[in-house]
Amino acid sequence: MGVQTDKVRFNVGGKIFETTATTLANAGRNSMFGAMFDDQWNFRPREINDEYFIDRDPECFPILLNLLRTGKLHVLPSIPEKLLYEEALYYGLLDNVRSAKWGRFDGNKLKLTSSVKGPALHDCTAIRASPDGGCAVAHGSIVHVYNWMLEEREPLNLDYRIVNDIAWMDSENIVVSAGQRLGEGYGGMGLFSSSTGELRHRYEVKSQTAGALCFNSDGKIFACCGGTSSENGIGVWDQLTGKQVDIYKSTSGRFLGNAGKIEWLDRSNCLFISALSPWGKDSHVCLLDIRTRKKLIWSWSELAHIDGVVYDAIAMEESNSVCLVNEYEDLGFLDLRSAVPSIQWKPSNLENRKYDQTCYPKLALHDGQVFCSMDDGISVFSGPDKVLTSSLGRSCGGSIRDFSIGGDRLFVLHNAENMFDVWEAPSPPLI
Repeated sequence: MGVQTDKVRFNVGGKIFETTATTLANAGRNSMFGAMFDDQWNFRPREINDEYFIDRDPECFPILLNLLRTGKLHVLPSIPEKLLYEEALYYGLLDNVRSAKWGRFDGNKLKLTSSVKGPALHDCTAIRASPDGGCAVAHGSIVHVYNWMLEEREPLNLDYRIVNDIAWMDSENIVVSAGQRLGEGYGGMGLFSSSTGELRHRYEVKSQTAGALCFNSDGKIFACCGGTSSENGIGVWDQLTGKQVDIYKSTSGRFLGNAGKIEWLDRSNCLFISALSPWGKDSHVCLLDIRTRKKLIWSWSELAHIDGVVYDAIAMEESNSVCLVNEYEDLGFLDLRSAVPSIQWKPSNLENRKYDQTCYPKLALHDGQVFCSMDDGISVFSGPDKVLTSSLGRSCGGSIRDFSIGGDRLFVLHNAENMFDVWEAPSPPLI
């Protein structure tokens, strides 16, 4: 009987490497190495002379192994970055590489690292960050998909329907909603492969258009469904079967189906719905409790805004409030606990800020920080009082059409030059 050991030996492309189970455990359960351990991260004893053969590049393996040992990424100039990332993806170590390369996401530390030029001018309308550091850009009836190396993959074709919204189910699956095609009465919604562009499932949309999208942790897809039919409201689909299982309609108007943004709030088990008009009329913000069957448990609406038109809203569950932004980039707050909520404005103190009439101000919330786009820059508000702490901007690219945060990156889609910028936090200095 051989000697039992915690040592693990690999033969990678003909080169021998030795490490320990403790080092490999730093790869995480979802990595290729995670399959070698039981649920308690105990390595099954093997003979000391046993080795695992892996038919991969032997030059990248020691870089990734050292990353697991030290948490630091040391890449030789002779190793192409693309090759290293492909190897990291194979071993399931891309998150480890990203953490070491980019550092922890912080809006006050972001630096512009790259810009990607789009295929045509003025036609891109939305950008959505993927969980693994890539993104998707809506361009007419096409969605252009970029991987974590910012290389364009096969585009998603919506069959001449104009894209309304994009949502990443995970890093490999994208749901896209679209309006009706010319000459047809109904819109569409489909599930696509982010790597091949293949249409994996087509969802039935009974109303004239499918708009804003979101998911919840129970495997449900929510989409705003606008139109003149009785199906106007927010439709619900099952992710596994693809079948529509419910629709929530409004008894006080048509704003549910025409909402520009919906978000699932995990702690509240509610849908946050924002239907804001750029003309300052028929603006609504509400919470919908799906457990009580189509009941609005909180709402705010106002036909005219004394302090400027409200353009976007985001829910802030931790503070039980809703953050708004108006045309002057002033932030406003609504208390979710108030039966008759009113806006408490906080001036941004930014002077002479204007915006392109086709690029309205937008908001995003990430790790307690509020991000707000205006003209060609993004302001970052931090702390419990949401104080302006930094501004991100550039000298070219034009007004900001849309922006999105995901995969430790901020993606900013510009209007005039139809390009998107990538902002990242620098990695910690090597000691």
